Amino acid sequence: MNLLLHDQEAGSGEPLLLLHGNGEDGTYFKHQLAYFSSSYHVFAIDTRGHGQSSRGSCPFTMDQFVEDLKHWMAHRKIKSAIILGFSDGANVAMKFAFRYPTHVRALILNGGNYDATGVKRSVQFPIEVGYRLCCFFSRYSSEAQRNMEMLGLMVNEPRLTPRQLATIEVPVLVIAGTRDMIKRSHTEALARAIPRSTLVFIRGNHFIARKKPEAFNRAVDDFLRHLQEKEG
Repeated sequence: MNLLLHDQEAGSGEPLLLLHGNGEDGTYFKHQLAYFSSSYHVFAIDTRGHGQSSRGSCPFTMDQFVEDLKHWMAHRKIKSAIILGFSDGANVAMKFAFRYPTHVRALILNGGNYDATGVKRSVQFPIEVGYRLCCFFSRYSSEAQRNMEMLGLMVNEPRLTPRQLATIEVPVLVIAGTRDMIKRSHTEALARAIPRSTLVFIRGNHFIARKKPEAFNRAVDDFLRHLQEKEG
């Protein structure tokens, strides 16, 4: 059964959707909501089971998050939007663009990975251990069950291939930190796989949108302005 995702909105004009990462909510994008609302109708959306959006009874998967986003867009009467996704939000954005290409005008993929091998092993190994422990204890604890679902998103998903990414035809900005938890080689491979992509690295870690908002917003703004100039 579909549920309506919670969102924060600001500004007016072309819709710009912000999709947060695992275990977070739309407040992660406070610097982007304030900055881009001068030019866009910005929505920071809480994913199912995150922030103020209910968990519901549907499967807790990225495929379901894609369907949730499509349902939310239909409710908001948004036919197409620019989508900026961070981490798992970037992975959902990629899957959404692959499945519903006419609903996407452009993508900004921040710290995304098209499969689990893209995460540095020093980061991924503890996640895998935590996931296995939560799987065991989930039969006894609702908190372990919730943690199992969250960690499972990073262990079992996403499952995209370069061939699938090659079908994304909209302009794409791939942006990551120089010390990101995603391997640089994987980020570069992701950008190579998408035909109309631009690759930018910003000095910092995985959380550049929050920790380096001026540099991050400037890079995104440059991409969007260039997009408008080409289409204008």
